[in-house]
This record gives sequence, structure tokens and C-alpha cells, in this order.
Amino acid sequence: MKLWHYALIVCLGGCCYGVLSTFVKLAYAAGFSVSAVTGGQYLFGAVLSWLIVLLVNRKAPTRKQTFKLMLSGIPFGLTGIFYYQALQTLNASLAIVILFQFVWIGTLLEWLLLKKKPTKNKLMSITLTLLGSILAANILFQENMSLSWTGCLWGLLAALTFSAFVFLSSTVERSTPPLLKSALLSTGGVITIFMVFPPTFLLDWHIVTGLFPYGLALGVFGVVLPPLLFSIGMPHVGSGLGTILTASELPVVVILSAFVLSEPISLPQWIGVFIILSGIVGSNLRLRKTDRPSLAA
Repeated sequence: MKLWHYALIVCLGGCCYGVLSTFVKLAYAAGFSVSAVTGGQYLFGAVLSWLIVLLVNRKAPTRKQTFKLMLSGIPFGLTGIFYYQALQTLNASLAIVILFQFVWIGTLLEWLLLKKKPTKNKLMSITLTLLGSILAANILFQENMSLSWTGCLWGLLAALTFSAFVFLSSTVERSTPPLLKSALLSTGGVITIFMVFPPTFLLDWHIVTGLFPYGLALGVFGVVLPPLLFSIGMPHVGSGLGTILTASELPVVVILSAFVLSEPISLPQWIGVFIILSGIVGSNLRLRKTDRPSLAA
């Protein structure tokens, strides 16, 4: 498999995150609480991950694999917690723009920890992605924008933990089968979530059965697929480029909001989507042109 193929796999992982907001809004509209939706997402996702592992993977993980990957799943769970806290005091559009700072934080982590200095092309892709996120989130044309330093801090923490999760996905236990790696990462995430949001919703059978379709969809697109796709692609493309590719999340959010939720989308937002996609496509075209072999292959 060529390097740009792995880049597309990572990009698909970002697209999966973009699906989440639509199902979250539908779950909230059905009357479910934030803690139930968040807990259901991670619980159903972790259970489904292990069911797949039991059916496909016959090799049991070692203690070392289990310990390291479950610890690596902590930032996975913390991202959801911190982002939820940011949404308590910030407009959703501003919160997602702050979250999108993971694009440059991931490159910075790669530079500081792996000594991989970003290229001019990568810096250009980061600039395009951040500019596109501002337009796509419609942050410049909203009135009564809610700004809270506490909310901004939570948003930056979410960006930092997501960058850490992407970095760990690309560096920790690279030889572990992707399905097993995804299951262990999701287990670390669900334990983290339940430490903050105790799963009291499990005590009410009516909530569990009503939440099931939403939790299953959120679990698949938010817990099962992203860690799996990142486990496959990140070791090959690196966390710096990987965070740029995961910016595919926001275009999917905008497109689904327009066509599934029938929300009005302005021209600047569509321009922002185009700019983000241009940055992502540019990164993939450069990978395809160079077609250099992956060090992890």
C-alpha cells in the first residue's frame, strides 16, 4: 500500500468524527442528556470493538500492550470531556474553531518529540486548514458571540488531548494488530469517561433501549472507526500530517448539517469547506507525487 493510501485512511477517520454532531443533535432532540449520550457512545463503541476483536483476532494482547494502549486511550476520553466543558460557555462554532488548533499542535508535538521539522508545504496546509475552519464555522458573521476564557481554556485542552491521541496512535505499539489496538484504546477512553460521567443511565432500561440506536451510531463513528483507521494510517503518515488530514471532520459536519438537518449554510461556510478540502487534497497530492516508501511499511 502506498503512502497516500494511508493518508486517505486517516482522512476517512477524520470524516467519521464529522458524522458525530448530526447524531448527537438527534439524540439531544430525542430528550437524552449529555452524560447519557457521551457515556452511551463510548460504552457501545468499546463493546462493539471487543466483539469484533473476539471474532477476528485470536491472539490475546500482552500485559505490556494492554497497559500502554489503555493509557494511550486516556486522551481519547479526555477530548470528549474537555470539548463538552467548552460547549457549556462557548458557541458551538467558536468551540470547534478552538478545537481545530489541534492542526498545528500535532505538528508542534511531532517537531518537539520526534525532531521532525515541518516543511513549507505542511505549514501552508496548516494555514489553509485554519483559515477554512474559521469560515466553515461561520465565526466571522455571527452576532452575540459568546466568549469565555474558561471555555477557551477547555477548548484548547481538548485540542491538546486530541493531538496527544493522534500522536500516540502513530507511535505507541505500532506492531499491534489495528483491531486489537483500537479496542484497547477505546477501553481506556470509556474508563476515563465513566470516571467523570458515572454510567447511571444503565440503571434505567427504558433509557438504554431508547439510546441504543444513537449510541450505536455514535459508537461506530466516534469510537470504533477513528482509532481503527488511525491505527492503520497514522504510523505511516506521522502525527503532524495526520492532524491536518483529520481536519476532514469539519467539511463533513457542514455538509451533513445542510443535507440531513436542513440547517442554513452560508456562502462563506462553503468557501471554508472548499479551502479545508484544498489543504487536505494538496497534502495527498504531494504524497502521491513523491510516493516515497513508508518507514513503517
